[in-house]
Amino acid sequence: MKFFTLLALAPLAANAFMAPTSFATRGLTSKLNANEPTYTDMGDFDEKVWSLDNKKVVYEKWDPSAARSAQNFNPFETFGGNSPDASGRFPGEARYKDPTRPDMNFALMTEERNFLENLNANPKAGDAPGAPGCRN
Repeated sequence: MKFFTLLALAPLAANAFMAPTSFATRGLTSKLNANEPTYTDMGDFDEKVWSLDNKKVVYEKWDPSAARSAQNFNPFETFGGNSPDASGRFPGEARYKDPTRPDMNFALMTEERNFLENLNANPKAGDAPGAPGCRN
């Protein structure tokens, strides 16, 4: 008789060691990721080669006074030494994807360096730390 009683308790004991259900974890993800951007759309060049020419197109459309989004970000901005992907997300953020990088050679690297030096010397109007369109 005791054999049947112990078997009847087996499902109850198994449930005691199960992971918490949704009612116990409700709201945790929003609190853990509160500092990350919440936009869900993808950039214009997502799944395409993230080249200097494509970054220039995104930079021309960027408005530093508007809120940062996948369509409105500075592709040349760095955060913690990292560059954003084609949707403006940095490594460690939700939905970050390693961009498809173009083939490089010394001439292209020199062109990119000269462009970035010129860009740093002449920033876009409104590009300042703390602006709505800036990560820093």
